Amino acid sequence: MRRQLPPIHCFSGFDLFCLLEHHAQVTPDKAFLIWDPFDVEISLTARTWSFERFARSTLEIATGLSARGVGRGDKIIIHMENCIEMLLALFACVRIGAIAVVTNSRSSEDEFDYFVQHSQAIGIISQPKFSKLISRSGKDLPWVIFADVNIHDETSKPKKSDVSFSSLFDNSGSLPPRIIDSNAPCAVFYTSGTTARPKGVVLSHANLLWGARINAIQQAMVPEDVTMTFLPLFHINAQAYSILPSLWVGCTIVLQPRFSLSRFWDVAVRYQATWVSIVTFCVKLLKEKEVPKHNFRLWGEAMCEPPSDSYFGVKTLGWFGMTETVAHPIVGYINQPNRLMSMGRPAPEYDIAITREDGSQVETNEVGQLCVGGIPGLSLFVEYLYDEKATEDSFDENGRFLTGDLVESYDDGFILYRGRLKDMMKVRGENVAASEIENAINKIPEILEAAVVGKLDNLHGDLPVAYVVPGPSDDIPEDALVDLVIKNCRSALADFKVPTEVRIIEELPRIGPLAKVDKLSLRKEVNEN
Repeated sequence: MRRQLPPIHCFSGFDLFCLLEHHAQVTPDKAFLIWDPFDVEISLTARTWSFERFARSTLEIATGLSARGVGRGDKIIIHMENCIEMLLALFACVRIGAIAVVTNSRSSEDEFDYFVQHSQAIGIISQPKFSKLISRSGKDLPWVIFADVNIHDETSKPKKSDVSFSSLFDNSGSLPPRIIDSNAPCAVFYTSGTTARPKGVVLSHANLLWGARINAIQQAMVPEDVTMTFLPLFHINAQAYSILPSLWVGCTIVLQPRFSLSRFWDVAVRYQATWVSIVTFCVKLLKEKEVPKHNFRLWGEAMCEPPSDSYFGVKTLGWFGMTETVAHPIVGYINQPNRLMSMGRPAPEYDIAITREDGSQVETNEVGQLCVGGIPGLSLFVEYLYDEKATEDSFDENGRFLTGDLVESYDDGFILYRGRLKDMMKVRGENVAASEIENAINKIPEILEAAVVGKLDNLHGDLPVAYVVPGPSDDIPEDALVDLVIKNCRSALADFKVPTEVRIIEELPRIGPLAKVDKLSLRKEVNEN
């Protein structure tokens, strides 16, 4: 039985816009957002948004949306790459009680058409570069609004019949009376949909406030922090781990269009960034660059204190989180030592269990599915949009959310990630997590990264095959590198876990906003060749 949200809870009588209003009143002139684009040279003043300026602009846009008939509960698709306008649009929806449907800007036409139809949105806010996509999938919607970002690109200007974002700024109209309801739906984020159609994760104001407050606590954020943000805003990582906790404490955010290897350190040093949520792929690329003197006190990533910490001179906070959990059910310690390469320990805000297929609890050092207990609408998502069955099926009989992720706990309480439930291999009758083999390979200094998939074999089940990307500065022959991988795996793993084949490639295929390895394509390739 799932726990029910109590009538009175920690965010009763409070909504997400209250955060912005507070800082706009208390620290109106403090920089909230600094937009650092790649291809447009503008002055520092032009790209700095104070709390007061951002709040005022949000109210003006909300007034413009309201004048177009947008009201409480209406769903508005926000289909944009990182930019200030995306956040303005999102908070404008928050102010009038509309539901922001945040979609992946890298979506195909078929995927975007699904978002439009499934969400039952009444309008779209996007960018001119997506005008062709939207003209096909959004043709039946009453209106489309294009932000004036990238308007210099003549090939992607919107049609004259479409409305520009700047036209929404309205000082003449009035907003309807505000209804503050922390339990009301606030946003929908779609899952990646690697095995089926994406599910729309419905998050309430209380959910997003939970993410803001708890993540700020777990990340020890303070008003003096400067948060560097380049991960895509259509993903919960950038929103709940960077934007919202920064807003909770009232610190400054430096926003970039995307990750840039050549600009990372320049931007970090120029704005004296102290905190960044980053992904392993970016960290490995950054090892190609010389590390300057910087102000970072903490990085947030999927693992605690990896060996690269000594290279960069910064502590990495490991964690595990999902769109459905908003905050981190598992997280490392900031002021205490952590087990290297672990995700951290169970967070006190959640109820953690690791279970077998039959639902029974695993022992320590046994791999099982991570299950997360919490309160729907607060510490866990409200529901999957228009899918009651998927919502119910995602919880076990004890009311815990079934993450689909495999983990292993140690005697000291730390938890190690072992991969997705669907990323397990049956090797000679034994269950083997691909991540266990990948971890052994990734410890080799000459290896940049590795991915392991199973090759189907009639006799042995799955045979582990490792795809390996050499380090950028290593000149080791391929044959020698293959021998090195096999040798290290034999010393670190049981014999049946040692890859039967090692394939050297220039880079791993990637999908999704966090550039996850596309294992579906690797499995297809290894079983066809």
